[in-house]
Parts: sequence; C-alpha cells; structure tokens
Amino acid sequence: MEKTSSDTLMEPELMPALKEQRQKKNTPFGMMKAIRIHEYGGLEKLIYEDVRIPDIGPDEVLIKVNASGINPIDWKVREGQLKEMVTHKFPLIPGWDVEGIIADYGVLVTRFAKNDAVFASLDISRNGSYAEYVVVKSKDVAFAPGILPQSAAGVALAAQTAWMGLFEEGRLKPNQRILIRGASGGVGTFAVQLAKIAGAYVIGSTSEVNIELVKSLGADEVLDYKKDDFSKLRNLDMIFDTVGGETQTHLWQLLNRGGMLISTVGISGNEASGYGVTGKAFKMIPSGARLQDIAGLIDRGALRVIIEKIFPFSEAGKAQKLSQSGKTRGKIILEVQKRQANDRKKH
Repeated sequence: MEKTSSDTLMEPELMPALKEQRQKKNTPFGMMKAIRIHEYGGLEKLIYEDVRIPDIGPDEVLIKVNASGINPIDWKVREGQLKEMVTHKFPLIPGWDVEGIIADYGVLVTRFAKNDAVFASLDISRNGSYAEYVVVKSKDVAFAPGILPQSAAGVALAAQTAWMGLFEEGRLKPNQRILIRGASGGVGTFAVQLAKIAGAYVIGSTSEVNIELVKSLGADEVLDYKKDDFSKLRNLDMIFDTVGGETQTHLWQLLNRGGMLISTVGISGNEASGYGVTGKAFKMIPSGARLQDIAGLIDRGALRVIIEKIFPFSEAGKAQKLSQSGKTRGKIILEVQKRQANDRKKH
C-alpha cells in the first residue's frame, strides 16, 4: 500500500497545537494514517490513506492507537453483511477493538489523564481503530491490564461478549453444566476461562488440533466437533454457541428443562419451546466498568489472552482474510505502532 510523507506519529504533548492546526488543511499535526473503506466490497476496498484526526466531544477521549483487535464483525461490515442492521457513513474506518494511550479528553472526563494506558470496545456505528487515533465514549473505556499492548488489543470485544453472554444474559451459576461451541475462537477462549472462574462444569467443542489448547484453558471435557457424538451429552444447563449453523438445531434436546442456549450468531428456528428451554441471541454492549473487571482478572493471572497472529498496520487485508478463514485460535491483532508495556503510564 502507498505510504505518504506524514508517517511520524504526534506525541500527546502536541495536542493543544493540534487543535489549532485542525482548521488548516494538509498540516502534519492535524492528519493521521488510517485504513478506510469507501464502499462495501472485498479486501481490495481497504484503502490506506491520510485522514483528519477526529475531534472529541465533551464526554469522549482521543486514544493514540497502539494496536487494534481483528474481529469477524470487521469483514462482515466491509462486505455489507450488516448494512440492514447498522447504518454506516462512508468513508468508514473499520476496527472496533483498541488498546492505546490517552492523547486528549473532553471537558466532562475526569477518570483519565494524558498518557494513561487504556483499552476499549467501540461503537460499531462509528469510525473504528484501524487508525493512528480513534475517538471513544469515556464510559466504554477502561485502564489497560499490565500486559503487552498487542495482547490487550485482543480483549475488549471478545471478552465482553463472553462475559455478557454467560453472566448478564445467561445468568450462569456455580456447578451448572455448560457446552461452549467454538471454544478455541476469540470469544470461546474467554468463555471457557470465565465459566471455569465462575465455578461451572465446562465442556468445550473445537477441532482436533485445538483440543489441548482448550484443555489448557480449564475445560473439564473437550469434544472434537467433527468426530464426537454430541447427542450423548446430557444434563446441560446452558449452551453458549459462537458457531451457529445447522448443528444448532440439534442442540435443544441436550438441555435440561429450563435450560438456555445463548448465541452470538443468532437463533435458527423456533424449536426451543418444544423442549421447555429458552434460546437467546444478543448483541454485546460495551461497558468500561465490565471491562475493568476483566482487566483485573488478567492482572491476577486468572484470564489468559490467546493470540493467533500479529500483523503490521499495512496488512489489514491479510489480517481480515485470516479471520474470515475461520481457522484461527484466539485473537488476530493489527499493530498500528510498536509499543512495550513499560512505555505507558500506569493508573
């Protein structure tokens, strides 16, 4: 992809000057590198270009991006799969998982200071984090855990999806039996660990090559989804489904009466009522408070972040292609700039 002359990132100390420069066109202090799409389509629609650093509102923060997590929603938005559900304005910057440092903040923000290391999951209706800077509502932001920025960038969306599905939608309780489909994926790896921390009996479903990984995350049993017979499972209180497809229609009979199937990919059919169980699909809603609890678990060593691969900023297309293959373990990361954990201010 073509590079331009404004490759040098601006330091946070220059932010007051930046505000004045924003009114002038083509000034290095008012511009940033970003990857945008100007219309729906294939990987070729990802364009690496110069854009203006966004303004912030009174309740928002400007984050200088270290890394962005790659999620399936990135390429689903790019292809237009969600255009009936979410309204986007072109050109659009994808990427809704971020780790970075506070570069500026609005007048109502009192929780953060410049150079604080933070992470967040972003509102998918707005511009995202395939950029050197991104604006986020302060309520959705948390102080980053003390791990490498590249790892922290892969946490917010996936871990919050797992947390919200298990505990806020599913009300998972200690000693309940849960089946987690897609247990080696971005959301699944967090779901297995969070369910175990909560005291559940966890059965993970994955491919043969990832069985040992899922066991290492704490699963009590791991099934090979291609070889093992799911129909033999009994006494399940919950199924957490990140895969969907035809197999989902055969899962209702595995649940105890009163059990629940929670899905990140939608519910197919209406068979649930016939088995005396409940099916529920949900959309993750970001929360800085929830994310701060997740950061605490990571800092205590109770929650691991599994990284499949880290791509340089200019290879967003390759990163999305890998995500779209569906053959990844844990998270894919887009590194916007190289930073080490000790480069950042601790809260």
